[in-house]
Amino acid sequence: MDLLCPGDPTVWDGRRFAPCFADLVLGFAGNVVVAAAAVALFLSKRNAPRTQNVRRGLSEKLFVFGVPGFAACLSLLGLTMLVKKKIDGKDVENHELFFICSQFITWMSVILVCANGPWFEILCNPTMWFCWVLKILLEIPHLQYKLTLPKAIVSFMEIVSFSTASTFGLFVIVAAVVDRSCNRRKVNSIEAPLVPKNEKDEGETTDLVNKDYNLWELLTFKFVNPIMKIGITRQLDFTDLLEFPAELRASSCYEKLLSSWTAEHQNHHDNSSLLRAMSCAYGWTYLRLGLLKVINDSISFVSPLLLNKFIRFLQQGSGGMEGYVLAISLGLTSIIKSFLDSQYSFRLAKLKLMLRSSIMGIVYRKCLCLSLAERSRFSEGEIQTFMSVDADRTINLCNSLHDAWSLPLQIGVALYLLYTQVSYAFLSGLAITIILIPVNKWISTRIAGATEKMMKQKDRRISCAGELLAHIRTVKMYSWEKLFTERLVERRELEVQHLATRKYLDAWCVYFWATTPTLFSLFTFSIFAVMGHPLDAATVFTCVALFNTLISPLNSFPWVINGMIDAVISNRRLSNYLSTPEHCSSELSASADLLKHHFKRYTEANHNPMAVVLQNICCSWSSSSDVEPSIVLRDISLQIQKGLFVAIVGEVGSGKSALLNSIIGETRVISGSISSCGSIAYVPQVPWILSGCLRDNILLGKEFDPRRYKEVIEACALDVDISAMARGDMSHIGEKGTNLSGGQRARLALARALYHNSDVYLFDDILSAVDSQVASWILEKTIMGPPMKRKTRLISTHNLQAIYAADMIVVMANGLVKWFGTLESFLETPYSRISKPDSSSPTSSAVSKKDKTPSVSCEFKADVLLDDDSVVAYEEQNDHVEAEARKEGRVELGVYKKYATFAGWSTVILICLSAFLMQASRNGNDLWLTYWVDTSKGTENTRFYLIILAMFGIINSLFTLGRAFSFAFGGLRAAIHIHASLLENIISAPVCFFDQNPSGRILNRLSSDLYTVDDSLPFILNIFVANFFSLLGTLVVLSYSQVSFLLILLPLWLIYSKLQFYYRSTSREVRRLDSVARSPIYLSFTETLDGSSTIRAFQKEDFFLERFIQHVTLYQKTSYSELIAGLWLSLRLQLLAGFIILFIAMMATVSFHSNSLVNFGTPGLVGLALSYAAPVVSLLNGFLTTFTETEKEMISVERVVEYVGIPQEELQGSESPPRSWPTEGMIEFEHVTLRYKPELPPALIDVSFLIASGMQVGIIGRTGAGKSSILNALFRLAPICNGRILVDDIDVSRVAVQELRRHFAVVPQIPFLFDGSLRENLDPFNTTTDLRIWEVLEKCHMKVEIESIGGLDIHVKESGASFSVGQRQLLCLARAILKSSKVLCLDECTANVDNQTAFLLQNTISAECKGMTVLTIAHRISTVMKMDNIIVLDQGRLVEEGNPEVLMKGKYSRFARFAKASNM
Repeated sequence: MDLLCPGDPTVWDGRRFAPCFADLVLGFAGNVVVAAAAVALFLSKRNAPRTQNVRRGLSEKLFVFGVPGFAACLSLLGLTMLVKKKIDGKDVENHELFFICSQFITWMSVILVCANGPWFEILCNPTMWFCWVLKILLEIPHLQYKLTLPKAIVSFMEIVSFSTASTFGLFVIVAAVVDRSCNRRKVNSIEAPLVPKNEKDEGETTDLVNKDYNLWELLTFKFVNPIMKIGITRQLDFTDLLEFPAELRASSCYEKLLSSWTAEHQNHHDNSSLLRAMSCAYGWTYLRLGLLKVINDSISFVSPLLLNKFIRFLQQGSGGMEGYVLAISLGLTSIIKSFLDSQYSFRLAKLKLMLRSSIMGIVYRKCLCLSLAERSRFSEGEIQTFMSVDADRTINLCNSLHDAWSLPLQIGVALYLLYTQVSYAFLSGLAITIILIPVNKWISTRIAGATEKMMKQKDRRISCAGELLAHIRTVKMYSWEKLFTERLVERRELEVQHLATRKYLDAWCVYFWATTPTLFSLFTFSIFAVMGHPLDAATVFTCVALFNTLISPLNSFPWVINGMIDAVISNRRLSNYLSTPEHCSSELSASADLLKHHFKRYTEANHNPMAVVLQNICCSWSSSSDVEPSIVLRDISLQIQKGLFVAIVGEVGSGKSALLNSIIGETRVISGSISSCGSIAYVPQVPWILSGCLRDNILLGKEFDPRRYKEVIEACALDVDISAMARGDMSHIGEKGTNLSGGQRARLALARALYHNSDVYLFDDILSAVDSQVASWILEKTIMGPPMKRKTRLISTHNLQAIYAADMIVVMANGLVKWFGTLESFLETPYSRISKPDSSSPTSSAVSKKDKTPSVSCEFKADVLLDDDSVVAYEEQNDHVEAEARKEGRVELGVYKKYATFAGWSTVILICLSAFLMQASRNGNDLWLTYWVDTSKGTENTRFYLIILAMFGIINSLFTLGRAFSFAFGGLRAAIHIHASLLENIISAPVCFFDQNPSGRILNRLSSDLYTVDDSLPFILNIFVANFFSLLGTLVVLSYSQVSFLLILLPLWLIYSKLQFYYRSTSREVRRLDSVARSPIYLSFTETLDGSSTIRAFQKEDFFLERFIQHVTLYQKTSYSELIAGLWLSLRLQLLAGFIILFIAMMATVSFHSNSLVNFGTPGLVGLALSYAAPVVSLLNGFLTTFTETEKEMISVERVVEYVGIPQEELQGSESPPRSWPTEGMIEFEHVTLRYKPELPPALIDVSFLIASGMQVGIIGRTGAGKSSILNALFRLAPICNGRILVDDIDVSRVAVQELRRHFAVVPQIPFLFDGSLRENLDPFNTTTDLRIWEVLEKCHMKVEIESIGGLDIHVKESGASFSVGQRQLLCLARAILKSSKVLCLDECTANVDNQTAFLLQNTISAECKGMTVLTIAHRISTVMKMDNIIVLDQGRLVEEGNPEVLMKGKYSRFARFAKASNM
């Protein structure tokens, strides 16, 4: 050493490393290590393919070759200068020559390796990364002593050289850390997507995610890299997503919480709490997370303490290693906190996912176990809100509970540390905090009240929207779009009132807590200065760092309180729902073994002679919470033996359906007992059809038996239907069977019951939905056929053939069993008039007592099969419901513009301006403090400095207030306009739109997506704007206070843009998948709500629960992938911010020496830079996270805007008919052809007929013959593709659709009553007197019933559930008569009423509708026998027309054959 460095200390000179040691040992060693590593890696990889080099972009090649080339030139220049000095005889230290030569050799090695080998694989190698970091660290002592030399050119060259090495090293490090494995990178340019070599790469993704991850991968979330690679090359699919851990499986999560809830409910009954059950199931896991949070929060306070020591070190100008130790400590603290932070977030989010799937599972299970009577205490909208909103709010308690103790602890520690810095001056800031606590408490209480009221109105709105979507076809036929729009707008306005209260209170919350740090700073420094203490940089910027530490807990605290309040409210709602008494006590599990249960029932079925026994039962549709239940069945005692065929008859509303529902346990039993033996199959009056293929509807989870399946579809006359469908029995059935006719739905539900081979069959008026020929076929082949001969069958019916074929007849009236016995006895009682047809009818015939079994001739069997060619409902066939569309790529700029337009451009400009000025005033405040501590001496001019500081504080406060309230106003305005536009477009969409889009999908827009637009989008957008301006302000201040920061600004931006490019591409697609995965959950939930009684009757709760769990599992998978992608980004951004802190601290340490020529600022500016660099961790992460979250939330706007642009019905017409139109009621079809979709066969083919004014016309035909298409064409529910329709010589296509429908009266096939008073239902536009309403109700035989339950002001529950289907049809008829239109259309309006009532109604229609043109679609031939004309359709063609009496005499008349079949 003495030979090379004569006279130099060996290692340490008392203040720093000796120059000789720094160059010859440290610097030289660093350079040699890098050069050796580069050569060694080159030799090991020289035979590797160089395709990676070719695939690099121009910018990367310039960076890789340009930076080392520039550095080599710089080293060569330095070497040349030293050699020249040596030649000139000047003193040149040997160690300097050695160092500069080694530096030159190192850069040349890198250049040669890059030029001749696979440079990307070499540079990205972790070994190279480590060696380069070592080189940079070992060069710091060399830089330190060079900067102390009084030579500007030398100092400048050293700074540039060191910065170049650091920048190149940063490139190497990021390439190694960001890429999962660099030798498999396939990037075309710095921001180009990854392109797989072949399809095999994509296929291997699944294998990559199934392996066990090592500790490093779990810490850095590297296992998400394969998805990232796919995400920037193509659209992600569900198969590309990560496989989640075993503990996240939806089935195990559900069972865990269910067992806890069961124990909780057994111990506390009605006072059960879901929160207690959650804590029992997951409490220990949650508490362990608290320990991790304590460690994480503790480390966050180490940085301000280190900062204080570091600034004092700079102020004193002391040398030694202390500065380097402190600088490295600052950087390492930030890095360690990054890992702890991401691990806490990861484990907390996993717990939330487990809770979400658990709560969704038990809410769905409750829906399966809750009888219709008990469920009546909740509206459907309420139950749907439990799943969509309350579950999420309860889960968010996970964040709030730990924050509830953590945030006060953080605030307390920060205040103590402030005390150590400024003594009691911090009490002034503490006083502000204490004053704000009661204010915040008052605001939080008000927010809680507003939230609860808002949720109630949301329930009402969603319930009304669900009602609208379920009956949209009927609503359009009634032209009630305006009515329902007003109803929804009214509910929305009430909801928005409470939302506005919440938002403006939130704005005050934001204002108080956002201005607190600024006011804290102002008051603390003012009091400290007034107390006579001088302000120095160490004190000020330690305090500023502590204030910054306070910002997050202070700003978060109000949201934590609000979140806890929301969670408590939602918990109360969910606990109330889950505590409701259940239909059965048996536990449901996702994969339950029911073997013992089935064995028990099998044993009972074989030894008990009675199939159904009812003993003195009184039943009600009211829930157990109702003090005064309304009784629907009274003192009923029945014993039904096995193998009997029982017909239950009675007038409309007599209790027939209630009796069947009581047997399957759907009513509440007030007294008495009900027991049944064996398995039960139930077919409801309104058939319940699942969306899915036809076969799945029949099987309903039962194993496929081809032989039995074939027998069943033949017995139910479904074989011809299936053969006519494009994909046979695998054809897709739309939601609620929208693409099937009423008859097909009934036969499909019947086939399901028959296939299950149960012991007891309950049929609720199933024959009324099919025509007479099919009814006869079903009765003979199915209900009375050989497979069912020994089964117990109960049918509520008005069908004569079924009544005369029954072994036992039960007569009901007013909820009582008036009589029961055999047919012989029945015919002798006065009750037989209920089932007798009109004796004057040409089709009436006496039925002998011995004709108990229907006899269908061979000729008739042939007719059924021959005439059944058109069973498929062409008018509504749609072989598959369109899959839910999702956009690709980034959210388009147009979506943001659309949202800004909804919010108002002036409001948007005001928000941006106030946010900018708020940040500018805050940065000005900090810069003024820096100026104060650097220029003032002692306590001079304190008053002047304080006045300026106060002015900055006041200005900041005003602009904060402006930002908070302008955002609240803009968010509210956007929410109001978006809902209005969405509702207007949905309600004006054509019927085909609703056929192609399930109501669950549309309701998702009106509930979840709209909730996002209302609440979470403005919230996250507000944070994003604040983060953007904060980051901008931070970058400006850092660049001003530390010029050296500009050296790494460009590389940092490149890395940052690369990270965000990767993350956004993937997260955007995953969020879209998440939205798509959510829709089946709501669709399945809605379907289950509709068909829960059928599911329970068939004992298929486990099957549907397992099906639902599968949907939740997929949803869980998308959420998990989204979570990991977010944490992947968060960790890398935090590590990047840690490097910034390390860089600034190291540069400050190097430059702050007494002899240093180059100085990077005053202690005040360094302190300011470091205090601003610390929050860069959260700002960078917050900016990109909130930007990505904003983009994700914008997907809800995108989905809503997608529906705002759907095709609309033609609301304007070229011809405006007079108000009295139609005056005559003459209807003429001229060569009308109707086709629902271009690819489907026509539903009407060249149909022409003329209906004179005042005529009553019956339209008959087989199921799917085109009967309903006649009405669809007349009402323009579907456009005709040829011909025209004239009403009183006016072409209906020229009349605006809503005006057209308003002039016609209709009674739909599926009766519809909406939620509201009965008077509103009968006369929604209030155009008729009460006297007239009572008069019509009397003629429709409903007056007595309405008077008995409370008159016209009674509240009708959803869809008129308090009335039987027959009663609903009568009320719909009354509504049509009240309309007094010249054209009345009846779509099988008497199908669900008894024969006598049907006869009386026909007389009512004849009397009330004189002079009106009446079109009646009928399955019951007796209803059309007295009409003026009959139209017979077959396969969309008009095949017969004429007077019924004339047609009956025709030998080959189709109508005559229908009439004959109806009386067999």
